[in-house]
Amino acid sequence: MTESSTPALPATVELHDYEYAVIRAVPRVERGECVNVGVLLYCRQSSHLAARTHLDQARLLALDPVVDVHGVRRALHGIEAVCRGGPQAGPAAGDSPGQRFRWLTAPRSAVVQPGPVHTGLTADPEAELRRLFDQLVL
Repeated sequence: MTESSTPALPATVELHDYEYAVIRAVPRVERGECVNVGVLLYCRQSSHLAARTHLDQARLLALDPVVDVHGVRRALHGIEAVCRGGPQAGPAAGDSPGQRFRWLTAPRSAVVQPGPVHTGLTADPEAELRRLFDQLVL
């Protein structure tokens, strides 16, 4: 094989480590039943922090017919705002993306709560967030 006919090797893709957590709605904390309503993803190398959320109201109401659906939606919008940062993030506005991720993933006993933090590798944090969201929430 001559040099000109050597197949080209694929370019090396740079992978970054990331952390993610599933956001759950737990309408009756004492029962422990939950509905996955979103995903948080943080990539330190690219300072990427984002959330995708979706509330399946029928599934939530199946767990608790009197749950405060509006309150759950407000909490999800709040999580998205904290991820975006800026003035809409409230007191967390000045925090780094990593600090905001740690605050959002801190264990809490509330209707909207994070699951455990998991890790992975990706070349595209936003594409990975979409993949996780499609797999774990929809």
